[in-house]
Amino acid sequence: MHYKLRYSRYNERSILIEWPSVIDKDLLKNILNFKKHIQNKCIKEIVELVFGYNSLLIIYKSTIDNVNGEIFELKSIYEDQDNDFNESFKIWEIPVCYDKEFAVDLETFSKEKKLSISEIIKLHSNVVYTVFFIGFLPGFLYLGELDERLHLDRKSTPSFNVKKGSVAIGGNQTGIYPQDSPGGWHIIGKTPIDLFHPNFNPPCQIQAGDQLKFKPICKLEYQDLKQQVVSSSFQLKQIQPNA
Repeated sequence: MHYKLRYSRYNERSILIEWPSVIDKDLLKNILNFKKHIQNKCIKEIVELVFGYNSLLIIYKSTIDNVNGEIFELKSIYEDQDNDFNESFKIWEIPVCYDKEFAVDLETFSKEKKLSISEIIKLHSNVVYTVFFIGFLPGFLYLGELDERLHLDRKSTPSFNVKKGSVAIGGNQTGIYPQDSPGGWHIIGKTPIDLFHPNFNPPCQIQAGDQLKFKPICKLEYQDLKQQVVSSSFQLKQIQPNA
């Protein structure tokens, strides 16, 4: 499938390509497929390819002298690409403790959505989420397909210090904070695992296009897994489709 794309000069060394403004798995595959074909054909001229839900930013090593010619080349690559995107993606299991010690916004969230805490946990952990892209912070996973009953606008006043591992909801998305940082999403739980290791290759084991499922755990299990993470004995678990 080919989409109607918008190409524009972003700055003297970058071109921005935009897809329809939707969050969709087929569109994600189309972006990743195009990204792969650009890398295969233009890798010597490119520094970096950065993508989001519906965009791809191409950063070149030097100033683009003929932007129209470069856009024409990109359009040709897109039109000629095959639609058989056979990249293999993984499904990860992410343990999450929804205990009130970690889920600092869960009670407020429950009242706001008129759902019980157990209903929120069930709705949040029953979905297999797609990782659409990684950004905001290194290792911050933007996850689509959050149940509509859990959609809630970001906080009007962001928190100054959201703890590393916090699992949160913002608008129609859910995600995990990979490090301590300010943030405006609603914190409903916490995972003991590390999502980003700057000295590893790749630094983030979970990649765009992968999927993940949250597994509710109790506070005792959280502490046990945290010790495993600290001692480097914890290994992130992959699960089989439909498991």
